[in-house]
Amino acid sequence: MSNKKKPNPIDVHVGGRVQVHRKMLGMSQEKLGHGLGITFQQVQKYEKGANRISASRLQHIAAILSVPVSSFFEGAPGASSDAADETRHADSVVDFLSSPEGVQLNKAFVGIKDNNLRRRVVNLVKAMAGEEGVAPEAVSVSHSR
Repeated sequence: MSNKKKPNPIDVHVGGRVQVHRKMLGMSQEKLGHGLGITFQQVQKYEKGANRISASRLQHIAAILSVPVSSFFEGAPGASSDAADETRHADSVVDFLSSPEGVQLNKAFVGIKDNNLRRRVVNLVKAMAGEEGVAPEAVSVSHSR
């Protein structure tokens, strides 16, 4: 039996968010590592949650990626009784956001400047995913430019 300790879910979440922000900028692990004065392997360990990121290092990462430190904690698993479910959900979201499709979708979505159109796109995706409570008129995405 292995004595290897599992990473803390918050460390995994924060590392995943670092990865998402880095990929959104099209930045390599090597380039981020160079900016931090560490190897890309260390960046990999941070992104997987295998190594915990210190507060000062997290601040430095935020500066390099031009994001607020708080963005690394958005959607982090809470201390509820459903923490395991929240962690699994957060992990699947981070996995998707880290995928090539997730990065492309996020870049394209951020490019939509019309807030009403953005809401309609979200409603369309929810309807396609089979979520209940999405009104048919909410998924109309015709938009003239």
